[in-house]
Amino acid sequence: MQLEMPTVPPPPTIRHMRFETPTLPPMAYTMFCLRYADECRTQPLFRGGLVRLAGERWAILKEINQTVNRSISPDDAELSSGVEAWLINPDRGDCNDYAVTKRHKLLDRGWPSSALLLSEVVTRWGKHHLILVVRTRSGDLVLDNLTPVIKPWARVPYRWVRIQMPGQPRLWTTIADRGE
Repeated sequence: MQLEMPTVPPPPTIRHMRFETPTLPPMAYTMFCLRYADECRTQPLFRGGLVRLAGERWAILKEINQTVNRSISPDDAELSSGVEAWLINPDRGDCNDYAVTKRHKLLDRGWPSSALLLSEVVTRWGKHHLILVVRTRSGDLVLDNLTPVIKPWARVPYRWVRIQMPGQPRLWTTIADRGE
């Protein structure tokens, strides 16, 4: 009798993003920084390097992702008015508000800003969308208001446009291809 070994998915070939070319941040981000200056300040470097995602930190990440996804009611009306304002903790908002609120709550819980990167992507249906990328020792993870599941960056169905640079939140960069 032969025992069946459980199948374990192979580790992703690219666990961390590779940054390419410096680029301009979204104009709405610049306006956000004028409104919420503390959110855009460079923090001293995190001595531990990338975040170790074990026990309590994983629980905090999941809790904040779920809490924010439930606490903000979806509202795209802002886009139709031609004015885009990224707000922290609004009652109603779009993807930008979810992403900056998650980042704000993680910063409040002591996470380093260099590990919490806002990123602009394009969805399959052609819409520009803002998500939060969390850089950990085990890989870069995506927190997204369109799903309750936290996923590795290489497994989300988006085209990557630009992302904040670690340690330099006011600077943005393009991302190298996933190698698909």
